[in-house]
Amino acid sequence: MPNRARLILCVDDEVVGLQVRKILLERAGYQVLTALDGRSGLEVFANEPIQAVILDYSMPGMNGGEVANRMRQTKPEIPILLLSANIALPAEITAMVDLYMTKGEGAPVLLRNLDSLLPASISLYP
Repeated sequence: MPNRARLILCVDDEVVGLQVRKILLERAGYQVLTALDGRSGLEVFANEPIQAVILDYSMPGMNGGEVANRMRQTKPEIPILLLSANIALPAEITAMVDLYMTKGEGAPVLLRNLDSLLPASISLYP
């Protein structure tokens, strides 16, 4: 699949942040699906050929740790980047994901981190 955009799922209840992240990722060459809560994120995850997930931690109803746990049960090979405004999350939460970063680290770090989670043959960000 060398010429196809990689399909990323972003799950975050914060609409503006989700829209900004979608634009950023699309400009970097990714195809992006979004979900505003854990339940709809799990539905998209189950029904689409997602190649990586960017997941917010603090969401109403189901936090990112619960969502990551369910994702791991169905498709454990898909990398999950947990993105949070919380500076320190419990180790049992961060152990469920491939990478944890704070929202304050910025767009270049997000793109580098996402790239590091994807196999070299499909990475898009230098």
